[in-house]
Amino acid sequence: MRASGILMHISSLPNEYGIGKLGREAYEFVDFLASSKQSYWQILPISPTSYGDSPYQSFSIFAGNPYFIDLEQLEIEGLLEPEDYKGINWGEKADEVDYGAVYDNIFSVLNKAYIRFTSTPQREFESFIKKNSWVNDYGLFMSLKFANGGKAWYQWEDGLRLCKSESIKKARERYSDEIRFWIFLQYKFFKQWRSLKKYANKKGIKIIGDIPIYVALDSVEVWRSPKYFLLDKNKTPIDVAGCPPDYFSPLGQLWGNPLYRWDVMEADNFKWWIKRIKFATYIYDVIRIDHFRGFDSYYAIKFGSKDATVGEWRKGVGIKLFKEVEKKLGKLNIIAEDLGFITKSVERLLRQSGYPGMKVLEFAFYKDGKSQYLPHNYPNKNSIVYTGTHDNETIVGWISSQTKEDIAFCKRYLGVKRNKDIPWEMIRLAWSSVSDTAITQMQDFLGLGKASRMNTPSTVGNNWRWRMQKGVLTNELSERIAELTDTYDRNRRNDKEEKKNG
Repeated sequence: MRASGILMHISSLPNEYGIGKLGREAYEFVDFLASSKQSYWQILPISPTSYGDSPYQSFSIFAGNPYFIDLEQLEIEGLLEPEDYKGINWGEKADEVDYGAVYDNIFSVLNKAYIRFTSTPQREFESFIKKNSWVNDYGLFMSLKFANGGKAWYQWEDGLRLCKSESIKKARERYSDEIRFWIFLQYKFFKQWRSLKKYANKKGIKIIGDIPIYVALDSVEVWRSPKYFLLDKNKTPIDVAGCPPDYFSPLGQLWGNPLYRWDVMEADNFKWWIKRIKFATYIYDVIRIDHFRGFDSYYAIKFGSKDATVGEWRKGVGIKLFKEVEKKLGKLNIIAEDLGFITKSVERLLRQSGYPGMKVLEFAFYKDGKSQYLPHNYPNKNSIVYTGTHDNETIVGWISSQTKEDIAFCKRYLGVKRNKDIPWEMIRLAWSSVSDTAITQMQDFLGLGKASRMNTPSTVGNNWRWRMQKGVLTNELSERIAELTDTYDRNRRNDKEEKKNG
């Protein structure tokens, strides 16, 4: 069934509070998607961000980002007063997240809400804890992190670092109220998230969520379940994850995430992964698995290396994991991010899984005209076509960084004469392709340039910041997207109406 959608993370929604939230503007964006006849809202991981503010480096694979909790809703519930949060400087620029300002202010505001919450009935809260047992370790982890000045768990004193039972017991007693504060944040986050998702689903919009293949070293999962990760007896990584050097990254990409002990995971029937993916099905409608090729083979770099120039490829878990996932959870809606160095073996794993892979048009326009990302070379419709992803330039930015020869070929392929006509025609090309689903970044629909790029891989300090300005989601833009969607038969609501009337 043909469909389309828009890629924009929660953090990019507009408001006066420094970063996008699960409130009014999120619902308005859903309305915009519906009026534009879209089927999908694709977002990045919703987990708490850690190093470099990246949603792909999180303190927990289960937790939601407290930054996204809507403060206006907490005021409606009587947990905040306007003066608690409306007079705060959340950042100077409306089109950019100031993570420092958000971090410095958000937890004191949310703590005021928690204090008021403690005097209200707790039955629903206690039920949330029982249904989500992971919050107990997460609450402890975050309490200890703040008690240790934000230091990573591997810098804590040995009893806590090594999870000695007596040390953990004493910490739970000592920080019992702090633990409940962090659990409260998860309770409120997921209550707001479920409400937003329910609204989107009623409007015919499905959420595509993202699962990073790896977890951060400084995460509750590595701290509490070290047996699943390639660590030595002191819980220090032996080798870490990354990508080898290529055209885009001469030094490769040193991610630093600990690698998995696939043999240990397989020995208990991939219980850890089953739990992770099952939880993802609860919060998303479709799951995008990042760096899918790492399940076939993965790049290992010695811990402590300065870059990724020296490493080795190792055999991954392969199809065994996904067979077990299907056995335990049934057929799931999963997208495989199959970009990067793709071998015949990776292609075979993708075919075995049956998951749709990804096609990126910004990778397509080389002057020889033979790229696998050109739509006339797509072997079948089982794929998701993107103009670009969160790791790529906006289309306007991409144009300025290409050679004259490649841009000349691009214009010839698209049938345009001017560079300024490329962005919309590239979107049209995605929508007209045979791929089952077409997705474009919101920045590309808005015609934004380099400054609005979401992420530049292998860089730290200026990523994940872009925010959409208020007032740009016009009726004119919605109508234009809707017309494009109808033209190329990507309106799922039309399919539903035909079935209902047939």
